[in-house]
Amino acid sequence: AVHGLHLLLVQLEFLRSVKLDVCCLLFQVAFKGGDARVLPCVLQLHVRLKNNKNIKFNEDAFCSHRWFTHFYIISVLWNGFLLIELFQAKFLGAALPPWMQHLHSVFGRDLQSQNTGKYSSYSDSEHFSALLVLLLLWLHSFRRLAECLCTSVFSNGVIHVVQYCFGLGYYIVLGTTVLWQVPINVRHGKGSSMQICWYHVVGIVVYIWASLHQHRCLVILANLRKSKSGKVVSLTHSIPFGDWFERVSCPHYFAELLIYVSMAITLGLDNVTWWFVVTYVLFNQALVAVLCHEFYQKKFTSYPKHRKAFIPFVF
Repeated sequence: AVHGLHLLLVQLEFLRSVKLDVCCLLFQVAFKGGDARVLPCVLQLHVRLKNNKNIKFNEDAFCSHRWFTHFYIISVLWNGFLLIELFQAKFLGAALPPWMQHLHSVFGRDLQSQNTGKYSSYSDSEHFSALLVLLLLWLHSFRRLAECLCTSVFSNGVIHVVQYCFGLGYYIVLGTTVLWQVPINVRHGKGSSMQICWYHVVGIVVYIWASLHQHRCLVILANLRKSKSGKVVSLTHSIPFGDWFERVSCPHYFAELLIYVSMAITLGLDNVTWWFVVTYVLFNQALVAVLCHEFYQKKFTSYPKHRKAFIPFVF
């Protein structure tokens, strides 16, 4: 599998020409090939392509970093809609719309539910878990939207339009993925009781803890470009200090990973689909964290040497 990566370099150069993240592609190669040795190559190849100065880009195909706000607007609207539909199905006995039921049938959730035959306490817990995760996802998107509008100070950086479109679709698919975890009985309006399990409590506690730290770190970053009165005075980069910045260069990315892990815990720790989502977030955020870490090290000679890039004391 490792040798086969060299055969993909031409395709990867093309992907890099439109500034697509190659993490997902390499992740698929690793798991389809069944060889975990390929995973350490992800960072090396991505950095190599990222630093390739011979590639020229079409400047018309880029949009402002400020457009990140659109991701959270879409997420708040779409996942809020899904949350309302699932709430009505669980507690008010309403059936989910036919097109949602059709999606479940297409992706095999009907078959899975019928084969397991578990509708009692296990089914009630599954329903409530999905509802909680949708609520957490909506709250996360709402908070990030508020931070984009009221806290963050964006630089003049740009993202490719393909990356922008992927971001819009990502949050739509994310909420829909949660909805796919709901068994067949709640979809047809058969309400169920609310059963709170230990993993719901643990997941919510981890979610709150990670969200608080992520917000603090984003405030620290924003304040680097503001005066004491709150007015934006600069768009340049400075060395951040405080909170988790004392341990890693990108604690807000690490907190993002923990937020997704908290949702995996809330789903009961055994939801394979969501752990694939967590794995994607892990590699995606790690790639960006490494690039940011290298940028800090090159730009500031006095940058703290004890700081890791992404995970405290580890990486």
